[in-house]
Amino acid sequence: MAKIDTRLNVAPVPPDEIFALNGAYAVDTHPQKVSLGVGVYRTDDGKPWPLPVVQKAEKELVVDDDLFRHEYTAIEGDVPFLGIARDLMFGFEGKHSEEEAKSRIGSVQTVAGTGANHLGALFLARHMKPRSVWLSNPSWANHQTIWELAGVPRKTYPYYRAATRSFDFEGMMSTLESEAQEGDAVLLHACAHNPTGLDPNKEQWVAIADLCERKKLFPFFDSAYQGFASGSVEEDAWAVRYFFNNKPDMEMCVAQSFSKNFGLYGQRVGAFHYCTNRSSTSIRDIVVNNLCHLIRGEFSMGPRVGCSIVKKVLTSDELTADWHQDLQVMSSRIKAMRKALYDELVRLQTPGTWEHIIEQNGMFSYTGLSPKQVYALKDKYHIYLLKSGRASISGLSEKNVAYVAQAIDDVIRNEN
Repeated sequence: MAKIDTRLNVAPVPPDEIFALNGAYAVDTHPQKVSLGVGVYRTDDGKPWPLPVVQKAEKELVVDDDLFRHEYTAIEGDVPFLGIARDLMFGFEGKHSEEEAKSRIGSVQTVAGTGANHLGALFLARHMKPRSVWLSNPSWANHQTIWELAGVPRKTYPYYRAATRSFDFEGMMSTLESEAQEGDAVLLHACAHNPTGLDPNKEQWVAIADLCERKKLFPFFDSAYQGFASGSVEEDAWAVRYFFNNKPDMEMCVAQSFSKNFGLYGQRVGAFHYCTNRSSTSIRDIVVNNLCHLIRGEFSMGPRVGCSIVKKVLTSDELTADWHQDLQVMSSRIKAMRKALYDELVRLQTPGTWEHIIEQNGMFSYTGLSPKQVYALKDKYHIYLLKSGRASISGLSEKNVAYVAQAIDDVIRNEN
C-alpha cells in the first residue's frame, strides 16, 4: 500500500450507532423486519406522518409569496418566529409580569435542537467557562459529542437504576450535591428523557431547582418533545417554566426543537433561549449579539421554510387547535403501543417485570434488554434497536407488536 502524504492527523471515529442501524434496516429484505431504532414518529402502517396541520399550513404558505420567498432572514433568525417559540416554551405564568419575563430572555434561531445544543455549549464554553458539564448517565449520545467539540470536560450524574429500571433520583441528587462545583453546567431533559423515558416528578423537579440555585449551578435544558410526550405543551414545559418563574435570580438556557412535535425532522427548526437573572436583564441584547457572532461564523442564519410553517400554525387559532389535536394523535398512539407491548409480554409470562414500559414516557423505552439479547433480536428476528436496549416505541404497530413481544420473550429465555 502506498504511503499517504498528508499533513492531517486523523484517525477513524466510530460511526453513529443510530444512523448505522437505520442503514442496516433499510437494506434488510426480511418481510417481518421492524425498526425500533431511529427516533421518528410512524403511523400504525409504519409510514411517516406529515402532520395534517403542517400540510394545511404549507398550502397556505405557497399562496402567500411574502412568507414563502427564498430570501435571507436576519442572523438571529426569523424574529416573529423567535417570539412565538419563546412564548410556547415559557408561557409566562407565575408571579412575574409578562414584560419583565420577556426582558430576561434572549433568543436566536438554530439548526434544530442539535444546533441549539451545540450553539449553547459553544457560547457557554467561550463566555462562562464551566469547569464541567454534568450529563445524565445515560443521555442522548449526541450530548457527549456536542460538549466534547465545545471543549468542556464532561462528567455524569446517575440517572437510571438498572435493578429496578427506574429513575435514580437519590443518586442524581447525591452526586451533584457532593461533586458539582459552582459554575458547572447541568444538562437536563425537559421531558421524555432520551433514552430512558423516565422523568422526575414535579416534587423532584422542585428539589433539583433548589439544588441548582443553592450550589450556583447553571441549568441547561434540552426540550425536544414539548407536546409530543404527554400531548400537552403546558405539561411538557412544566420543569422549564418552574425554573424560570420560581428561580428568577438564577441564569439558565433552553435548547428547543420542533422536529418531533411538528414532524419537521428534515426542516431543522430550532431555537436557543438564554435567560438572564432578573438583575442582569441589561445584558440580554449583548448575549444575543455574541450568539449572532457565533452563528455568522458557522451557518449565517437558520433555515426559513420550517420556521415559517411553525409561525403560520401558531399565529392562527384554528391551526393551533388542529396542531393540539395532532399532538394528541401522536402521543396517544405511543401510549397505546406501550400498553400493547406490556400486555403481550404479560400474556406470554415473559420472565422479569415489565411495568417500566408503561411507566416510562415519550418516544423511547429503556427495555432492560442486554446487548447480547439486542443482537439476537436483530440476527434472528430482524428487529432493530440500540445495543443499550433503547427502543423507539413508534416503530411498534398493531401488526407487529405480537411478533416483537414473542421475539423478546424468546431472547429473554434463551440469550442470558
